[in-house]
Amino acid sequence: MRLSDDLGRVLRRNEAGTVTVQGILEEVGEKGFGLLLVILSLPSALPVPAPGYSIPFGIILFLLGLQMAAGRSAPRLPRRLGRIELSDRAVAAMESAGTKFLAKLEFFIRPRLHWIGSRAGRAVMSGLVLFMALLMCIPIPGTNTIPAIAVFLIGIGLAEEDGIFALLALGAATAAALVYLAAFYFLATFFHEYGWDAVNQFLSMVKTFLRGILGGKSPEDAVPEL
Repeated sequence: MRLSDDLGRVLRRNEAGTVTVQGILEEVGEKGFGLLLVILSLPSALPVPAPGYSIPFGIILFLLGLQMAAGRSAPRLPRRLGRIELSDRAVAAMESAGTKFLAKLEFFIRPRLHWIGSRAGRAVMSGLVLFMALLMCIPIPGTNTIPAIAVFLIGIGLAEEDGIFALLALGAATAAALVYLAAFYFLATFFHEYGWDAVNQFLSMVKTFLRGILGGKSPEDAVPEL
């Protein structure tokens, strides 16, 4: 079965009920960690309208990374995390965007460079998942997409035993680290210059930027009265 078919099957398992993280865990089957990484990284990796899942999914991905590093053959999650529910809208968006995107990628996916399935390969991948999951939990707007893409690529590589996607994940992880370093440098510089007034200064800059986009109007004036 193709990876896109697996994704659709897992997300459609409870069409008449609620989809939970535990339900997804029970349905991933033999593709285990790989398919689970793909699903949990989807809301942040692709333009899917599913806000609010980045941090909880980042925590779950971190736990999965620990289990991979420990050599577990099948993923397990604490009951409390397993009870996290996905909204119908989020599930529909993840299924639509995820299956379409994977269907396009499947032309390139095939078992090769089997080092990814070795002990050393899984150790490297688990380390990357841990690092990227930590980055996803840092609440800096607009920065969690790249680490989620790295996890998404790792998931494909593990599920399909494709080492090429593991190498692509290494590239994405490097890019993610550089983006976060730049973000931290910007924040440190900003706070060094403005001190505790940095937040107000930043909000003032954002309002000025929005006012320029709106043709000189303030963001409040651009909202029509009901």
